[in-house]
Amino acid sequence: MTMSMHRRDLFRAILPLSMGMGGVARAAEPARDATNRDHGVAPSGPFDIVARFDGPGPSGIAVTHGRIFVGFPRHAVNHRGATLAELKDGKLYPYPDVTHSMPSDQPPANRLMSVHGMTTDARGRLWAIDDGKLAGQPLAPGAAKVIGIDPETDRIFASIILHAPTLLADSHMNDLRVDLTHGAQGTVYVTDSSFGLSPALVVVDIATGRQRRVLADHPSIKAERPFMAVVEGRPLVFDPPQHPPAFVWGGVDGITLSPDSTTLYYSPLTSRRLYSIPTDLLADFSKTDVQLAAGIRDLGEKGVADGLATDAKGRIYTTNFEHDAIFRRNADGTFDTMVHDPRILSPDGIFVDGDMVYCTLGQWNRLGGLNGGHDLRVPPYYLIRFPTDVHGPVDATKPAHG
Repeated sequence: MTMSMHRRDLFRAILPLSMGMGGVARAAEPARDATNRDHGVAPSGPFDIVARFDGPGPSGIAVTHGRIFVGFPRHAVNHRGATLAELKDGKLYPYPDVTHSMPSDQPPANRLMSVHGMTTDARGRLWAIDDGKLAGQPLAPGAAKVIGIDPETDRIFASIILHAPTLLADSHMNDLRVDLTHGAQGTVYVTDSSFGLSPALVVVDIATGRQRRVLADHPSIKAERPFMAVVEGRPLVFDPPQHPPAFVWGGVDGITLSPDSTTLYYSPLTSRRLYSIPTDLLADFSKTDVQLAAGIRDLGEKGVADGLATDAKGRIYTTNFEHDAIFRRNADGTFDTMVHDPRILSPDGIFVDGDMVYCTLGQWNRLGGLNGGHDLRVPPYYLIRFPTDVHGPVDATKPAHG
């Protein structure tokens, strides 16, 4: 009763302040000061639209020897187009050829099922992770694999099938990086972000095909729970089973190497933190998870990222689907906004080629599975690029022009 009286008295005290002379409540006058607004809302940073895709949504991107390659996974929508294609003169061509890239009756081990992450090695060769998953179908034996293609010959020179216990029934082999400084022919690091709740890092020796699953129980690998992301202005919570996923979520996903391949950087998709581990440790098959965990460093927050990429100066580019943006983490730990635009929806695969950064925009947060069965994506999907260095870095604390 006492609390109720206090609230009533307080309301009576406030009411005259909110009323006009005639006793009618009035809204506050609109702000007229041009600087009284959120300067981080306006688009910023220069970028070019390299291509518009009206068919399947793009994910992986890699550029080598001036050639652009794009991956179109089939795990969300089992489309009938090429899952790996070369972009030439504004058109897509199945790569390395129609037999491998287009749907067919060939055994899963002999064709590309669902190409997701892509990269190149220090020799300029193209590498892709085939997650093997077709929407609505179980993961078939031989479907998930690491693929190496030599652009000079346009031939597959490596096809390493992933198998149990490295591969789980709910595995989502998402992205990869290739380190030629460890192993007789190099070592591949793969992020299994998982279609369920079983993520891990996967390490593959190229020469022997030897493979293993590591750090599956480490906090740096798992999706954070509970977790809230603001996507297209909607606050969405990831905390199954209480809250069914309503945005793109998962464990370890983004992955990139330092320029000298001594350090691997990675991040869970459902997290805002960035982690690193020395490749001397990770590539050593004799090391236990306990020993690997001792080498992990928490590098702090970097925002919600899908893809990660590194330039020659060791700066890390991180996509951000909460802010329709791409950020850059500098060597001293500071960040710059590289591009920010409402068209940058679900920035996904990201790749640095010289002084240009390429990124695919897949609108993945609008998939039907995350929106009550309604596919809200609106083609075209974009492939964009922007320079690694521009005049006058963006500063969100200063007024934008226009």
